[in-house]
Amino acid sequence: MYAIKVEHSFDSAHFLAGYNGKCANIHGHRWRIEIEVAVKELMEEGHNRGMVTDFTDLKKDVRAMIDFYDHALIIEKGTLRKETFKCLTEDGFHIVEVAFRPTAENFSYFFYHSIRDKGYKVKRVTVYETPVNSAIFENSEVEA
Repeated sequence: MYAIKVEHSFDSAHFLAGYNGKCANIHGHRWRIEIEVAVKELMEEGHNRGMVTDFTDLKKDVRAMIDFYDHALIIEKGTLRKETFKCLTEDGFHIVEVAFRPTAENFSYFFYHSIRDKGYKVKRVTVYETPVNSAIFENSEVEA
């Protein structure tokens, strides 16, 4: 199996609603995302002959996906009071609502499916919320 990996990072704040601990408070991370794409056989023809995929295309797509979250407050939908949400957005804050609790584990799953839906054969997505702590979502049976 052949694989390539790209990484990109973003800075954001979040909190874990209903969590019993420090992470219930708004806090920030420098999230680092690694995306690994794998195939059984390299491309045999055309511009990308001898490649898994073009690094340039993969980096561009990962960057476009990740940059949306940069310098945002990421919240699970429905976890801020409507008045609070309204005031923050009216004051120009970049708030991103997601349909899941914004944990590294859930982000690894979310980013996996987001980049896979662009046509890549994704093997693994690793999301670091600190330099030494990460969560992984992996497809152990990549279809080539």
